[in-house]
Amino acid sequence: MIISHTYFIELRLNFVTTVKNRKPLLEKITPEFGSSIHVNKHETYIGENKPFWHFHPELELVYVNKGKGKRHIGNHLSYFNNSQLLLLGSNLPHYGFVDRLTLNGTETIIQFKPDFLGVSFFDIPEMTAINQLFERSKMGVLFGRTVKDKLGYKIEQLADKSGFERILAVLDILNALAKTSDYKILNADGFVFETEPQDNAKINIIYKHINENFKEHISLSEISEKVSMSIPAFCRYFKKVTGKTFTKLVNEFRIVHATKLLSESQLSITNICFECGFNNFSHFNRLFKEFTGKSASKYRKELKSMVKYE
Repeated sequence: MIISHTYFIELRLNFVTTVKNRKPLLEKITPEFGSSIHVNKHETYIGENKPFWHFHPELELVYVNKGKGKRHIGNHLSYFNNSQLLLLGSNLPHYGFVDRLTLNGTETIIQFKPDFLGVSFFDIPEMTAINQLFERSKMGVLFGRTVKDKLGYKIEQLADKSGFERILAVLDILNALAKTSDYKILNADGFVFETEPQDNAKINIIYKHINENFKEHISLSEISEKVSMSIPAFCRYFKKVTGKTFTKLVNEFRIVHATKLLSESQLSITNICFECGFNNFSHFNRLFKEFTGKSASKYRKELKSMVKYE
């Protein structure tokens, strides 16, 4: 149940969204006529057409082949480079994953309700392993390289299947995912999520402001005023919703941005420190190691090895 550190880069962070001018949505999934499974495969990033921070009752299987982006799932946030295979459970809030695809990259998304084969189908003894997989998926599951290599092309082929053939293929994929030990639970410590409209609106305002201003100092008075709250009330609310202090979360957002720059740019680590909004290099180094378990220089070195391995 442990994925090698050479396979992925992970930061256990509170959920942060790259916010545009939309509110979090309960997304309605509509499969094509005559089908209980929605399959969407595309070769061009279409983020502008997607809700950003959203949730839905359907489980979601996501396979990104040759793409880059961030994972925003529950209160987990991390950056991936090249590919990923995820299974997300019902009503697990998340954000679209791909920042961009390579020229021959694809993103395939499979969505289906837990009872798409009937209310009790997965309760029969033969389906015990898949039923347990569905339980794990409620916290978000990231699968490792061996599983991606084995199942990636099968997931992509679902777009060309229909009817009974598609059902059998999905069951075959789920069975393989249920039996593997090559996975990581992304929200092992749980997460806090409030769905009341007023809370969604506040979170939208807060994260929009973080996204636009994280490279600068954001004071508590500034951010609390944005949501018409006193500083003490804001601090209590923010800790309740996210489980983090505001300052800690902003710093975590900056660290995730630093991992992106370490991966995609040739900037020096010193320049990356200041580009991400830190004004003290030693403070940046300390926080980076605290969040990732390694120094920025070691992180970049291991990242280069990981990309070669992939």
